[in-house]
Amino acid sequence: MINRVEKLSLLSEMIAFAQADDNIRAIEYNFLLGVAQQLEISQADFEYLFEHPVSYVHLKSFSERIVQFHRLVLLMNISKDSTSKQIVKIYNFGLRMGLSHESISRVLDLMESFPNKIVPPDFLIDIFKVQYN
Repeated sequence: MINRVEKLSLLSEMIAFAQADDNIRAIEYNFLLGVAQQLEISQADFEYLFEHPVSYVHLKSFSERIVQFHRLVLLMNISKDSTSKQIVKIYNFGLRMGLSHESISRVLDLMESFPNKIVPPDFLIDIFKVQYN
């Protein structure tokens, strides 16, 4: 299980990703708030992260890194207007997390073939299993 500092780092990273276009839509905010609640982070702490980002903390658990990458992909696709800039940014986030470029590329290519560009978790896990083995 991840600790509080890692949780705040994950949220901070997602907030930074959502703020890349200088405008967080209500649907993105609600998604982020849902992730905060899932991570058991209070709304006050969540709000604080918007103005005071937390430094990146590398997750030790490979499975947690996959989950975080999946959250970022979902966040990117919520707004339904993913740009090449966002794709490059999410690709770089994945690399920074220690995920293979082949797996990241496969997920980003594969998402186009699913409704609403949402890659089901089981497909995502299968893609990253190849890297891990």
